[in-house]
Order: sequence, then C-alpha cells, then structure tokens
Amino acid sequence: MDLPTILLIALGLSMDAVAVALGSGCSAGQGKVNGRQALLLASLFGVFQGLMPVAGWLAGLGFKGVISSFDHWLAFILLAFIGIKMIREAPRRGECRVRGNGMTLAVMLGLAVATSIDALAVGLSFSVLAVGIVVPVLIIGAVTFVLSLAAVYAGQRFGSWLAGRAELLGGLILIAIGLRILLEHLRAV
Repeated sequence: MDLPTILLIALGLSMDAVAVALGSGCSAGQGKVNGRQALLLASLFGVFQGLMPVAGWLAGLGFKGVISSFDHWLAFILLAFIGIKMIREAPRRGECRVRGNGMTLAVMLGLAVATSIDALAVGLSFSVLAVGIVVPVLIIGAVTFVLSLAAVYAGQRFGSWLAGRAELLGGLILIAIGLRILLEHLRAV
C-alpha cells in the first residue's frame, strides 16, 4: 500500500476522534481550553487509534489463508461499512457532541476506545491485504494526535460550524479507499 493511501486512511480514521475533540473545544465555549487536557485527549486518541489496527492485523493473520480468495471484497465491505457508519453518525450542523469542559481521565479513555474501534477493522483489512503494520500504525497515530489537538482549539472557535463535517469527510474517504481496493483487484483479474 502506498504512502498517500495510508495517509488518506489515517485521515479518514482520525475523523471520529477529531469530531469528539471539536466537541470538547466547542463545549469550552468562550472559556479557555485547558491545554493539558487537550494534550492528554489528543495523546490518548493517537495511541488508541494506533494500537487498534495492530490488534485487527494480528487477528487477521489467523484467517489469511481462509479469506485470501475474497480479501478484496472483505476490505471493501469493512471500509464501506465504517464509512457509512461515520456518515450516519455525524452530528448535525450546530451540534456540539461533547458537553461540559473538564472531562475525567476515565471519560477520555472511554472516548479514545470508542473512537478507535473502527481502526480494528482497518487493521484486519491490512492483514488480509498483506500490508505491513508498523508504518501505517505510526502514521495513523501521529495523524490522529496532531489533528485531534488542533481540533480542540478549532472547536473552541468554530465548533458549531464544523460539527459533523469531520465525520462526514472521514466516511467518504474510507468508502473511496475501499472502492479503490476493490476496483484495483478486479482490474488485475
């Protein structure tokens, strides 16, 4: 898998975390965003978004021989499903998803896990497509961290205007990548 595709996957996967980070900044309203809290939230999002594909990739190694004949369909279905889910769950314009400033560590951990579940399925896709895991994981984690940190501060200023757009964009990107994988395989046959 080439670097631009991995970057697009990272961008698409990070959009759930970005949407929550936007909501966190939006909920701060005109008050000052807590920098330490923003850094912790972005760090947790980056770490979990990077670790979940590893778990999916490892799980996929056990099934690789069984599903190799239809792996391209599986990758397409997983990415399309995740993309459609993100589009359907995107908050409507003007809606801040996270309420209240001052989230606890437990809440942040829960959000980090919840926003990274989709990355588990992407890791499975990497495994069945025989994509190495180290570079994608580092890129996914770094992209999620940087975008989430920026999103907290952007959410404070533009949160209600940006609400929903991040997840919508991420969903469209993942569907497009799934379609590309499927079409490339079908053309090669």
